[in-house]
Amino acid sequence: MTTETQELPATAEDPAQKTDNAKCRQILAGARKVFRAKGFDGASMEVIAKEAGVSKGTLYVYFSSKEALFEALILQERFSQAEILREALVSRADVKSDLHRIGRSYLQKMANPEKLSTLRMVVGAAEKFPQFGVLLYEAGPCQGRRDLGAFIQERIDRGELKDCDVELAAGQFFDLCVAGVLRRMLLNAGPKPSEEEIETNVAAAVKVFLAAYAA
Repeated sequence: MTTETQELPATAEDPAQKTDNAKCRQILAGARKVFRAKGFDGASMEVIAKEAGVSKGTLYVYFSSKEALFEALILQERFSQAEILREALVSRADVKSDLHRIGRSYLQKMANPEKLSTLRMVVGAAEKFPQFGVLLYEAGPCQGRRDLGAFIQERIDRGELKDCDVELAAGQFFDLCVAGVLRRMLLNAGPKPSEEEIETNVAAAVKVFLAAYAA
């Protein structure tokens, strides 16, 4: 047995935590390229191992199946927006400034080609494997609404926003931020939004949101 196949992941129990391991990140990067090019059904563990530059033995040490590998790619989305929201929860800036910062970060993330490729991959596989759609929905939109909802509740407690259904309001804000951009990007029907378009979209989203919810 080679040294490569003997290497073990730092945490074998939790696929989300394993993404902190350099070898696992290497595997996920290769898998993303293969799934992106061939779709879930067309990808094979053999091709993924080759693209990632590891042996099949190493690949199976980290991921027991193609399904587990695909799920790990989805779970990466869980942590992509958390940091900016954590900063906003302790921020002393006015709510308009923090919403603009959150919205800009969110729209930039949603327009990222890697993010879009993940969304397309999951949509393509979700009809046959609905659990993938459920997993992405929970790790992405649902978690994002909960996190932004905590920010909104904190600003309600400060007296800056009206009392409301905080998760509903959070979902509305995110939808306003990507209005006119996300659908175009998902369908590959136009260019990536410029910084000017991002700023314009987010400024409009903040304006509409505060018109509804500002105290």
